Formats: sequence, C-alpha cells, structure tokens
Amino acid sequence: MSAPSLQAFQDQVSELLLRHRSLLDVLSKNGQSSASVNRAVVKAITECGCIELHATKQVFESGVSLEKAKENAGTHVQGELCENCREVIGSELGRELFYMSALCNLLGINMDEVVVKESQKCATLGLFNLS
Repeated sequence: MSAPSLQAFQDQVSELLLRHRSLLDVLSKNGQSSASVNRAVVKAITECGCIELHATKQVFESGVSLEKAKENAGTHVQGELCENCREVIGSELGRELFYMSALCNLLGINMDEVVVKESQKCATLGLFNLS
C-alpha cells in the first residue's frame, strides 16, 4: 500500500474531523499534540534510555567545509530509538500531522502547496534558511 498524498490525507482529515471543528479547538489540539511529541521524546531519554542527550555548545569554525561543519555541530543524540519508542513517537507525530492538516483545512491552505513553497525556499536560501 502506497502512502497517500498530502492532499488525500487532508481530504481524509476533513471527512473524519467531527469534534473540535472550531478553529480555536484545532489550534489547542495542535499545540497539545506538539507537546505530546516532545514528551514522548523526553520519555525515550529519561524513562526508556534508548537514546541519550549529550548537549554541549555547538562551535562553528570558519573556513571548514559544510560537511565538516555539520559533523562538528552534531545532533547531541546518542543511540537509536527502540521499537517501542519509535512506535510511540511516530504515533504522536501522526496525531500532530492530523491536527496540522485540520488547521490547513479550516484556513483553506493546501498542504502540498506549503511543502512546495517551503522546498523552493530551502533550495533558494540553502544553508541560510532558518539560521
């Protein structure tokens, strides 16, 4: 089974969302789902321990290649998610995507267009995007 397009998912969310159709409800549920993603990641570190966080200052040296700069910056994450944590975090991300889609529906925004525009912006700005 192939993954549905963003538009197909957006249409499906529109058909399924019966409760919380108010923009305010969707905004609060979107925020709540985002917090649930964050909490699931934290629990993977603090309760399960399958991943560890080793955060330090990210030092950027001038004159090094982009690849070397990425390597030096790192992600602060060590280890890999266990199957259970991967499932829980994936589920929470799915819920977050559901409410993001609902928000797009209520505001008349097409998620495919958002992705295309953001991709174009990333391609144009490259490394300087979101810095």
